[in-house]
Amino acid sequence: MNDDLDVCHHFAKYVAETRYEDLSRDAVDGAKKTILDTLGVTLAASGMEPAVRALVDLLQQGGGSPESTVLGFGGKLPAISAAFANGSMAHCLDFDDQTPWGAHAASSIVPSVFAIAERMGGISGERLIAAVAVGQDLFARLRCNVGWNQNWNLSSMVGAFSATASAAYALGLSAEQTAHALGIASQQSCGTMEVIFATGSDLRGMYAGFTAKGAVIAALLAQKGITGINTLFEGRAGIFNVYFGGKYDRAKMLEGLGKRFLGETTLYKAWPAVGNSHTYIHATIELMKEKGIAASDIETIRTFVGDFTYTMCTPLGVRRAPSTLVDAKMSLPFIVAVAASKGKMGIADFSEGALKDPEVLAMAARVVPVQDPSQNWTFKLPDGRIEIVTRDGSVFDRVGDNVPGSPEAPLNWDQLTEKFASCASVAAVPPSEAAIQKAHGLVRQLERVTDATDVIRALS
Repeated sequence: MNDDLDVCHHFAKYVAETRYEDLSRDAVDGAKKTILDTLGVTLAASGMEPAVRALVDLLQQGGGSPESTVLGFGGKLPAISAAFANGSMAHCLDFDDQTPWGAHAASSIVPSVFAIAERMGGISGERLIAAVAVGQDLFARLRCNVGWNQNWNLSSMVGAFSATASAAYALGLSAEQTAHALGIASQQSCGTMEVIFATGSDLRGMYAGFTAKGAVIAALLAQKGITGINTLFEGRAGIFNVYFGGKYDRAKMLEGLGKRFLGETTLYKAWPAVGNSHTYIHATIELMKEKGIAASDIETIRTFVGDFTYTMCTPLGVRRAPSTLVDAKMSLPFIVAVAASKGKMGIADFSEGALKDPEVLAMAARVVPVQDPSQNWTFKLPDGRIEIVTRDGSVFDRVGDNVPGSPEAPLNWDQLTEKFASCASVAAVPPSEAAIQKAHGLVRQLERVTDATDVIRALS
């Protein structure tokens, strides 16, 4: 589209005019899977991540109109506060979905949409599905078509706009109002990759809460008539010039807009750790199975790492023995050690007690990173490679290909249902088994549900 309109207005028109009937079946399926998956990992975080309790306490102390539910803890807060709480929990365990190119859309989209939906008194399942789908689509279009140098945290920087688009859709804003909302959201579009690289901070797990909160604020302010920025993305000091040095592909961002929905490419995690580690987890578990290697046989595990995965190994002593659960999920030596010492991985392997597990810590001390430029993260992270050296001197190696949850081996509904039930069962206040089954059933047939917030009520 060669015109003088900032892409902000193309995006806004697309968001305002898209209807459920426009979505492909895969886009509908992707949105529903994302809704189920995000609700599950949010519930799990309420019981598994201590850091979120302080945030929820603070928001509960502030009180306000009981508009929207805080998952896992129960009770209602103003929609802005509920989005903040649920968004913070949605990414805490690093178990939320991701694009095939990395970064997380759902942990800001789903909490903001449900917060808005409950504040409104409910919306149809079709409308909620479409709201999630347009946000997923815009996230991927922005994520894939900017000149990123691993500097900005795209999940929160780009997520501010995709979550706002979803919130605006749920509210039923016009194209003009949606454009204003996107402009307002730019005040919340922030966060650098240092929150990912650094150790010792709780923020890496909680950043999506700030994005979800900002999205709800932006949509509600636009509804009240606050205006945004007409040249938001492509202006002289617009997002693309300031954040990405003017490196972006406008044509690809707009190609197939409203016809192809990139949310259908969303991937769902099999293990609760940073997505870049999954290829190493899979390689470790499968190599030990294939060669009959016991944990006690292992002398050394070499992990071949590129630019991004090397940061997951430094400083090495801290990464081998992380002090926080957030750090554990970003520490490649510890993650590989869990896989090697347990022969599997589940949500219980990342608990406060697990950080002190002597078998895991001993194994982590045997994990040695080896820098390998072929493992650098360009557009798509390459399959990770490991070598296991056994005590008798034998060397075995494997590449982590066909990883569960990857495009080659995506999780199906049965696997996601099992994951959802497992996650919900460890919530701060776990829903009953009947409630878990009811919520799952509602999401599976969400397009037929008159009020999508019935799902939240089932879990509360």
